[in-house]
Amino acid sequence: MRVGSFVLAAQFPGQGQGEALHRAVRSAEVAEEAGLDSVWLAEHHFVPYGTCPSAVTLAALLLGRTRRIRVGTAVSVLPTSHPVTLGEQAALLHLTSGGRFSLGVGRGGPWVDLEVFGSGLEAYEKGFPESLDLLVRWLREPSVGADGERYRFREVPVVPRPSEELTETEGPEVVVACTSPASVRLAAERGLAMLLGMHIGDEEKAEMVGLWRQHARAAGRSEDEIRAAGHVSAGVCQIADRRADAAETLLKAMPGWLKQGLDAHVTVDGRVRSMRDPVAYTELLCGLHPVGTPRLCVDRLAATSERTGIARFALLVEGSGDLAATEENVRRLGAEVLPHLP
Repeated sequence: MRVGSFVLAAQFPGQGQGEALHRAVRSAEVAEEAGLDSVWLAEHHFVPYGTCPSAVTLAALLLGRTRRIRVGTAVSVLPTSHPVTLGEQAALLHLTSGGRFSLGVGRGGPWVDLEVFGSGLEAYEKGFPESLDLLVRWLREPSVGADGERYRFREVPVVPRPSEELTETEGPEVVVACTSPASVRLAAERGLAMLLGMHIGDEEKAEMVGLWRQHARAAGRSEDEIRAAGHVSAGVCQIADRRADAAETLLKAMPGWLKQGLDAHVTVDGRVRSMRDPVAYTELLCGLHPVGTPRLCVDRLAATSERTGIARFALLVEGSGDLAATEENVRRLGAEVLPHLP
């Protein structure tokens, strides 16, 4: 099992944006010190839910400050990014970090971001498959041209080629955030691993893994490819000597952040989006994920892996909203949980 942290750079009530970003950077640095496998960085625009607007930029900073840990995006939002620009950035980070970069991509939401960046609602509703295919080709082929509905350009060389120096790999891994059967099929047919959200439990994740395998086989993927797929399960982790204390820490801090962060989302077309109740959502997360004693956290991670077949985790460790508490949480995860996992 490979356990990493999931960093939102969340701005909790009463905090400044710089404070949120400093906690994000420090938690990633401590994650390497604590022996975690990876750190996954979220990307959001115009909302305090997450103050990092460019996951690849923050990934570049963290790759420069670390030496061992893998750094990934969770996710870079494709409808508001040009696939070639993102591909060039991913190739650059892959090569200069010695292969420590993972590119997670997703469709995002129908937010005002689509208006600000000029991509429009159609890029969100229909354009994701075309963007994903162009991105993957850029990361796998020596030269690329496009003749699609959204992107059309003559063939140009890929510079830098992500596989040129690191011949044992084909370039940075690409992981797709999946929230529906359609996105599962999209990832499976291309042989790309899934990132599954922290809002769903083991049963639903197991169903999505099973569906991915079904579509991957139908697309002609080999059994070796299917077994090697490194799906990632997102979750929350808060460690304390008593489960009640761990849950209390999250229930005191997370609802305020969730309310102000989720309420700030604005849809591009005025559609009404119902947001989760912050307290109920926090309680749900506490029930689904490793929140409690180190022993409970070990058991929950092992159980999720056994039930779903997923062996990689991205765990939100900043749920307290406090820098010192976040650092302690990461260190306990490394010292008291990781050594007891399979």
